Amino acid sequence: MNSAWIIFFVLFIVLLYQKQEEILVVVRKHLRKKRGKTDMTTLIERYIGKECLIYTCTSSSQITGTIKSCNEGWLEIENSNGQCDLINCEYIMRIREYPRNKKGKKKGVILD
Repeated sequence: MNSAWIIFFVLFIVLLYQKQEEILVVVRKHLRKKRGKTDMTTLIERYIGKECLIYTCTSSSQITGTIKSCNEGWLEIENSNGQCDLINCEYIMRIREYPRNKKGKKKGVILD
C-alpha cells in the first residue's frame, strides 16, 4: 500500500513537470512572435498613404515621402520627385506624419 502511494506521487510530479515544460514552450513561442518584425509592420500600416518623416539609424537626416506599402520588413516610399525608395524596417528609429499648420499647409521649418 505504501509503495503504491510513492509510485503515484512520483508519477504526479513527472506529469506536473511535463505540463510546466509545455507551458514554457508556448510562452517562448509567443514571446518570439511578439518580438518579431510583424510588430513594426503593423505599426507602419497606420501611415500608409500619408506623407511622413522617417528617421533611420544609418542616415544623419530624415527621409520625407509618402508611404506606399510595407511588405516583409521593407518599406516603400515615394518621394516628391515620384521616385520610389525601399527602406529596411530594422533600421527605422522613428516615423512621424509630416507636421502641418492650422490651415493644413506643410510647415516650412521642422525642429526636432
